Amino acid sequence: MQRPLGIDQIDAALRESIAKEPLQAPGLAAYEAVLPSVVRVVGEPPAAASAPLQKTAKGGKPVVPAPDSEDADPHGGRSVGTGVVIVDKGLILTNLHVVDGAAKITVTFSDGSQSEARVVNLMPENDLAVLQALTIPDDLHAATMRSTSGLAPGEAVMAVGFPFGIGPSASQGVVSGLKREFRSPEGRRILTNLIQFDAAANPGNSGGPLITMDGHVVGIVTAIMNPNEQRTFIGIGFAVPIENAAAGAGLPPF
Repeated sequence: MQRPLGIDQIDAALRESIAKEPLQAPGLAAYEAVLPSVVRVVGEPPAAASAPLQKTAKGGKPVVPAPDSEDADPHGGRSVGTGVVIVDKGLILTNLHVVDGAAKITVTFSDGSQSEARVVNLMPENDLAVLQALTIPDDLHAATMRSTSGLAPGEAVMAVGFPFGIGPSASQGVVSGLKREFRSPEGRRILTNLIQFDAAANPGNSGGPLITMDGHVVGIVTAIMNPNEQRTFIGIGFAVPIENAAAGAGLPPF
């Protein structure tokens, strides 16, 4: 009859097993899953290019001014943000305030290649824009999206994007609340039904994906709560639920 293992033997066996196959952090797997779908979005001001964007949304509705200018680049007036590929034909979701008023939009894919993009739909009520890249990589991957119906406060999430133009960068936190409302600093727009989260987000994260630990996109990062003028994260961020974004891109509901 085999004698039961002692504590020291069990500990040694566990250490040996972990040394052979180290445990992978959930955040790493989530980041690697969404990374091929994350793009950097740059909007050039009218003075730097020719034809400005048409200022009407789908159905002929006028575009509401951007909720803030937090993603403006002080060097040259460019607007720098993030986008996420939702259809592998080059369809990209981002924030309206990232591209609003831009005369030229350039996206940089995860493989480093660049393409000019055009706006194919605007959703001012959600501060969202749908872009179509004019040139796409052969192996472009679309992100996997997940309904927010099962999302709950306390669930781990990650924001992936280009804060202050640096990235791609990842920050991890939790869902802090659901069905939140946010008014832009200028009071020009009220966004509703938002996901509140505490993963660090800063200017440049706008338009990027908010993902769960399985790498599925549940929202599009759109704003940060900041009572001062420092334009830095203080622990409260907001994302538009992916259902709203997918509907504007013409995708079927979840």
